Amino acid sequence: MRHLNALVDLSTTDIEEIFALAKRMKTGVAKGIRPQLMPGRVLTQIFEKPSLRTRLSFDAAMMQLGGSSIFLSAKDAGIGGREAVQDVARVIGGYSDVIALRTFSQQLIDEFVQYAGVPVINGLSDDRHPCQALTDLFTMQEVFGSIAGKKFVFVGDGNNVATSLATCCSMLGVEFVLCAPEEYRLGADFLDRVKSYLPKIHITETSNFAEALKDAAVIYTDVWTSMGQEAEAEARQQVFQPFQVNENLLKLAPASARFMHCLPAKRGKEVTDEIIDGPQSIVFQQAENRMHLAKALILWVLEVNA
Repeated sequence: MRHLNALVDLSTTDIEEIFALAKRMKTGVAKGIRPQLMPGRVLTQIFEKPSLRTRLSFDAAMMQLGGSSIFLSAKDAGIGGREAVQDVARVIGGYSDVIALRTFSQQLIDEFVQYAGVPVINGLSDDRHPCQALTDLFTMQEVFGSIAGKKFVFVGDGNNVATSLATCCSMLGVEFVLCAPEEYRLGADFLDRVKSYLPKIHITETSNFAEALKDAAVIYTDVWTSMGQEAEAEARQQVFQPFQVNENLLKLAPASARFMHCLPAKRGKEVTDEIIDGPQSIVFQQAENRMHLAKALILWVLEVNA
């Protein structure tokens, strides 16, 4: 049975297959073709954290494929004390063909993988965001063609998006640079873990903007304060203010570089309006691709030919 829990569950061949599926799905939508490959199939989504793109992309993906999507909050699902997680997972698995979760705890997703009896997709945890990373590298490939050897620069907090992107870049031969304050970098434990299964990784961490952005193909940022970190917001604002992606920073990168953001964005904080709305931004192409990538993931975990 296939799951997408962590990116390292995949091989490079798996990622290439998922990207090819996403491309076929997107091309089909542009032509008005929406093959009904999932009639009668059910996706159940369970969210502890609110979301626009994750929920809507999976809903739209499953509906366009001819299936149906059920949404449950953590309270609806009985997660958090009303029932044992393994019981909840088995019950929901009995009603579903595939389950997507967006949670705080990575352990919760691990337990669903263990007990649900159907494919599970990690829609986000505090540790990982594999769907976002896959979407982002798919979008980069869509824009640049071959991406091996290109440079991907993440400016800001070394959070779950950054770690997932660092992993996915390493798997696809893309150079990953984190430009961040020293105390907000990826961490030795993460780097050691990635090196244990990807010994040829090319990950650099720096706070030197000119060094980071030289030859960059992609400049990427995310919010400075993620859900669950609200108490740190003021301190983070002060630390990260010099790392705002604005016109002065973008001038350090080649004119061919493209700007990406996983959204939601705090305009005027981590990025200015002229960048996110500017000619180098591919943010909304990236956001749309969440749906095409979700279709591909659903088809891939269920091993449906398309």
